[in-house]
Order: sequence, then C-alpha cells, then structure tokens
Amino acid sequence: MTRKKRRGGGGGAASGEGPRADTRQDASERALHAEGADVPQRSPGSRTRPRRKSAPPPPPGKGGEPQAARNGREPTRLRGEIEPPAEAPAPPIPAERPSEAEVAARIRELEERLDRMIADRTRDRESQTMLPRSEPPPGRPSTAPPSAAPEGVLDTARELLSTDFYLRKWGRLGLRNRSEEVDEFGYDPVYEQKVLPFFDFLYDKYFRVEAHGAEQIPAEGPCLLVANHSGTVPFDGMMLRLAVRREHPQHRDVRWLAEDVIFHFPFLGSFSNRVGAVRACQENAERLLDHGALVAVFPEGMKGIGKLYRERYRLQRFGRGGFVKLCLRTRTPVVPVAIVGGEETNPMLAKVEYLTKALGIPYLPVTPTFPLLGPVGLLPAPTKWKVVFGAPMEFGEYGAESAEDEILVGRLTEQVRGAIQGMLDRTVGERRSIWFG
Repeated sequence: MTRKKRRGGGGGAASGEGPRADTRQDASERALHAEGADVPQRSPGSRTRPRRKSAPPPPPGKGGEPQAARNGREPTRLRGEIEPPAEAPAPPIPAERPSEAEVAARIRELEERLDRMIADRTRDRESQTMLPRSEPPPGRPSTAPPSAAPEGVLDTARELLSTDFYLRKWGRLGLRNRSEEVDEFGYDPVYEQKVLPFFDFLYDKYFRVEAHGAEQIPAEGPCLLVANHSGTVPFDGMMLRLAVRREHPQHRDVRWLAEDVIFHFPFLGSFSNRVGAVRACQENAERLLDHGALVAVFPEGMKGIGKLYRERYRLQRFGRGGFVKLCLRTRTPVVPVAIVGGEETNPMLAKVEYLTKALGIPYLPVTPTFPLLGPVGLLPAPTKWKVVFGAPMEFGEYGAESAEDEILVGRLTEQVRGAIQGMLDRTVGERRSIWFG
C-alpha cells in the first residue's frame, strides 16, 4: 500500500506540475512577443518540454574582445537584437594648393639651406687641412712611413674620381642657373643676361653692326620680319634681335625661327632656345603671333646658309610661301630685312655631302680655314655688318581664306623676295669694303 500511495502521490505531483509549466511557457511567449520575436505556434494539447539553459557567453579575448571577434568572425546576435548603425566615414579634407609665392619662397629657402650646407662642408674641410700636425718629440723617430699620403689628399682624390661628385656639382649649377620665368618655348631671361656680354661684344666690337630703318617696325602688335639667311655659322638671328632691341623706339624683342638641324647638335638647340630662338614650324610661329610677338623668319632655310661664296647675296627659293600663308591667316604685316656682311664671315668654297646624313648634318663645309685648322677654323671673320629694314607690306585686304589660293600665295612670296633682293643689291653696291663697310 505504501508503494502504491507513493506512486500515486508522485503521479499527482507530476500532473500538478503541468499547469505550472504551461503558465511559465505562456509568460515566456508573451515576453518574446513584446520584444518582437517570432514565436512558434503550439498545438492545444501538446506538452511542452523544459527549455535548456543557454550556454554561457564565450570568454573575452585580449583587450576585452569576444573570442569570435578575436578569431576574425562576426559575433552572433540574438533574434530581435537591433544592430547598431555603422559609423559614416569622415569626408576627406581637400589639400590646399600652395600659391606661386609660397612655392618661390620654399625654393629660395631650400637654396639658402643648400648654400649653408656647402659652406659648412667647405669650412670643415679647410679647418681639417689647416690643423697643425703633431710632431714627435725630439730624439724620438716618427712612426709614420715617409711615403704615406695625408688622409685629406686621399679623400679629395677619392671624391674627385667618383661620379657622384660631378653629378652633385652639375645639379647645384643647374639650380643656381635656373630661372622662374622660362616661357613655353624655352626662353630664359636670366640665362640670356649671363651670355649677353658675349653677344654685345660681337655686335659692338667684332661685327660693328649698323642698323637702318628700325622705325619701320610697328610699335606694338604682331609683325613678321622676313630676312635673308647668311653665314656658314649663322649669327644673323641674334644680331637681328640685338639690332631691333637697341635701335627700335620701343626696344621690342625679336623671336626668330631656327632650323631643325640646329636642334640635332648637343647643347646647341637648348642654348638657342634659352637665348630667344624658337624651332621653326607653322604652329610655333602662329602661337607667337597670337601673343603679339615680333617674329623673324628666314625663308631660305638651309639653302641660305649652304650657299657657296660665288652665290653670295643671291636669294634662294623661298620654299612654298609658308610665311605668306601665315600672314594671310593672322592678318600680320611683313617687314622685309636685308642683312649684309654675314656671307663673308665663313666663305664656303665647297661642301661635302657624302655620308654626312649618317652624322645627322646636311653637309660638311669647306672654308679657307676649316677643316684645315680644325674647330678653330669655324671662327667667323670680323666683317662689317649692316642691317636694313624696309617698309611694311600689308596683306590684310585679301582675307584669311586667300591662304588656300596657291597662285596668290606664290605671287605675294615673289613680291617679298624681290623687295629683299633689291635692298641687298643696293646695300652691297654702296659698300666699299667687306672689313670697313
């Protein structure tokens, strides 16, 4: 009896525990509904199983981070948990572009710092070389071998033999000789001022140039100077530039167009650009005229400086009239120019054209002194020069569309060529001596 009562009592306890479990289950479902989670539907007579206890959270890693985050995985979130909003990245702060004045000040500061470093280095070396050598006391022989060279001499020799020494020197010279006003064609006014004394000597003392009619050039605006080309080594471009700068009432600057062959020689092309020359092409000339520049052209080209002495002051063909087309398109006036004296500076008796194309030169000149005296034979003779400017020629009446008319272009080209040839004949006829004018 006792066993049956105990069994019956146990069954009653179990049956009495059922409603309590259902009440707790309904309360938990209502709590989940309040949190917004989905609750699975239960059938009315289904018995609920006791819920398992949730596993404890994983131990945090180093620095308080969860183990999942430390392993590179995102931590799991419970259903209904709201994900925190991601922080928006801060917008990038635009870098301010320094002004030209700040850049120039920074460059000057770097130059001063470099000069101070060079001066300090030089001072240290001088102080090392000026230190008195310690002499051994009397009666004690010197331990240094007599043939040993001083340490300073070895360091100097080692530095001079290294290529880095010359690269540093070249870079420092480039920094000191640079200019902040170089234009788009390579003209460097600072560099020109450094070499201008040499050209002034040629203009005043060596060639003794005389200029006539410089007032014919317009005081402002674009203008094209068309001149004859002369001399085996052409100095006419720079002499024409100096003549206009000195004799013109407004002291205008001339930019002359140089042949392509000049830019094939080492350093000669860059030197010409830095003193005012521009590579000859229609685009460069048109850009210069659009800026209102005074441009000088030599339509003879290489045929002009390649003439033999017996053909001196006889104008060659002016190409296809490219300068006339340029004047018609830009409505630019033309001023004819005659240069006398350049043909006798290096009188060319013959020219060798065999295998010169492989060297990148059109011909090898033969003069009374070259190649007999080597490079010294290319020095120009001190002849008397004269530069004569003619009256301006206007082509604006024809219009820009006339540049496509080949017949009109040819006729205007011959008109300009005839004007220059007449000025050459008169100036040469009035000359009494090639040395004294």
